[in-house]
Amino acid sequence: MHHFTYLNDSMFCEEVAVAEIAREVGTPFYLYSTATLTQHFKAFDSAFADIPHITCFAAKACSNIAILRLFGSLGGGTDIVSGGELFRARSAGVDPKRIVYSGVGKTAEEIRYALETGILMFNAESEQELNLIQAVAAEMNVMAPVSFRVNPDVDPKTHAYISTGLAKNKFGIPIESAIEVYRLAKQMANIEVVGVSCHIGSQLTQVAPFVESLAKVKLFIGMLKDAGITIAYLDLGGGLGIQYKDEEPPHPEAYGQAIKKELAGLDCTLILEPGRVIVGNAGVLITKVLYTKEGKKKFIIVDAGMNDLARPSLYDAHHSIQAVTNPGREKVVADVVGPICETGDFLAREKQVPAAVSDDLLAVMSAGAYGFSMSSNYNSRPRVAEVLVKHDQFHVIRAREEYETLIQGEMIPDFLKER
Repeated sequence: MHHFTYLNDSMFCEEVAVAEIAREVGTPFYLYSTATLTQHFKAFDSAFADIPHITCFAAKACSNIAILRLFGSLGGGTDIVSGGELFRARSAGVDPKRIVYSGVGKTAEEIRYALETGILMFNAESEQELNLIQAVAAEMNVMAPVSFRVNPDVDPKTHAYISTGLAKNKFGIPIESAIEVYRLAKQMANIEVVGVSCHIGSQLTQVAPFVESLAKVKLFIGMLKDAGITIAYLDLGGGLGIQYKDEEPPHPEAYGQAIKKELAGLDCTLILEPGRVIVGNAGVLITKVLYTKEGKKKFIIVDAGMNDLARPSLYDAHHSIQAVTNPGREKVVADVVGPICETGDFLAREKQVPAAVSDDLLAVMSAGAYGFSMSSNYNSRPRVAEVLVKHDQFHVIRAREEYETLIQGEMIPDFLKER
């Protein structure tokens, strides 16, 4: 469900014509719907309303502070994986006690920043990381709340690059050996063991892998209890998928029912880290056609490239492409490509797309998750604007970068100035 609809053959985001925004802001730009973001967050969060839980939005999916602020205002928290994401969450006004710090490569500086902030907990991923958290906490004379991410070796049946719960993946501690790390942590003077974490991947379209991993974690929590280690929080991560093309992911309500059934008997607060399922279909990338050309195949060349939306090039991901005006126009088989100097620069490859000519606007759908947050300045291209619509008003929540932004922080040393 989303709020991108057509009225009089023109695409609207809620009550604002997309073409009007393009005239004001220029292209390309990311466009988000407040109504869709709110609806999706509430649909997910309400699936767990009858049990103690915190819905911590995964900032990596879409990290603009306006969007983090929106979810915070709805009672949510934030799942972070870097000091920069912590800074974003705090800048957005998210309650520190609703911030969970995940990720395999936390630095001493990032750990210190999180302890100073007073986050809910770290999801530690190795014994060496535990040792570093202990050292930093001891130096600061504070207690560090720690959960450990366990790897259940469950196949999430998703793209290999976004699978995180298999033994061959870099994430977490093997569940069969994690008990020893918990015992070690319990003996540390500045560590407070508070939870267990498990996240198996992204864009999952079946409930079964979630249930399988939870069953393993539930047995593991029983082992911890026998070892005298009490768990206050169970972090099940995120990963619930969306429909990009013909996928049929479960509704959050069905996901919630399955999780709660398997969870029965555990006395702990559930932490959930949804990302894509909330923002994926709440955002689109609007781009303008520059040229078309045709030889052995047809190309539609637009002003957005792989630096703006990396998913098609990185994962060969499908994003539906729709015309912003005259949606009933003829469809053609073509590559929709950008200006980046790479053959891998495409938004669609040999797909049915609207027949388009120069200056037409196209909407790359389902681009709200891992769209702007993965964008870059490759080929020295300024990053695009982000726009948020609420009802009949639109708001620029990130200004388009200028050329001057590209060299900010760069400098020419004196020995080169002498030439």
